[in-house]
Amino acid sequence: MSDAELQAKPARTPRASSVTAATWRNIQPILITLATAAVAGGLGWAAWDAYMGAPWTRDGTVRAYVVTIAPEVAGRIVELPVADNQLVRKGDLLMVIDPTDYNIAVRLAEAAVAQAKSVAQNAQFESQRRQKLSLLAVTVEEQQTYASTAASTEAAYQQALANLDLARVNQERTRIRSPVNGYVTNLLAQLGDYATVGTNKISLVDADSFWVDGYFEETALGAIREGDRATIKLMGYDQILRGRVASVARGINVANAQPDHAGLASVNPIFTFVRLAQRVPVRVQIDQVPEGVRLVAGLTATVQIDPAQKPADAPPPKKASVKSVGPHHSAQ
Repeated sequence: MSDAELQAKPARTPRASSVTAATWRNIQPILITLATAAVAGGLGWAAWDAYMGAPWTRDGTVRAYVVTIAPEVAGRIVELPVADNQLVRKGDLLMVIDPTDYNIAVRLAEAAVAQAKSVAQNAQFESQRRQKLSLLAVTVEEQQTYASTAASTEAAYQQALANLDLARVNQERTRIRSPVNGYVTNLLAQLGDYATVGTNKISLVDADSFWVDGYFEETALGAIREGDRATIKLMGYDQILRGRVASVARGINVANAQPDHAGLASVNPIFTFVRLAQRVPVRVQIDQVPEGVRLVAGLTATVQIDPAQKPADAPPPKKASVKSVGPHHSAQ
């Protein structure tokens, strides 16, 4: 090979390298665009699967049973050891109604029982003595009369015992105790108020009864089953609550089913082309409440159902106990 050829060969290498670098610079934006599109497509699919594959709704509400406490006896309130929003346990004293009249009623009933018992015993002894005498000393009519008197006085004695039981029950009813673990809410009763029979004086939010109602569109009901796991996000908290589908409502109000004055169905003559899906309540039992979350009946919640996470032997849903909503999770 001549010197001219040896000198010409190295001169081609920089030119080929230059062409390769230029080609890479042209291909690089395309590769970046394709990679970005792939990532965006994957994220989009994941978002679609999360929001459309699993039933979810922002229309959820925290609910709880409210126990209304109405006195069964009337009188002035002399003790009120609870405060608004206070946590009380089952059996705790809520209110005391003046027991003076009811204590007197018990003593009167006890005296009436003693008197009726004495009369009944005397009538029984008299009847027994007449029954033992021969017909020469007493007539059959007299025997029957004394037997009837004994039976009547025994009935009066039993009535007096029943009145005593009622007086004692009313005496016990002057001390009103909590029937559940719960929270006193919207307390308006005050010392000295007069409590009448059947009038609500104290309301308790049952701390063991919290659940969430998710109002799902009817198009999502086919994917929801009892026992499916659910995640709950309250509007005011970042923590996630865990629960399970307890049940699905079997009926909602139908406007066209309302009868008129004659009992006939009132059917709306207008039928719009675009029909909105009805929403059906799905009851979600709360299994786990994170620390720092305060359950309050009426809070807004986002609910998502995860059918794929339902185990084969899913245990029945449990109630959120007072331990899980105790002092750190006080309710309304």
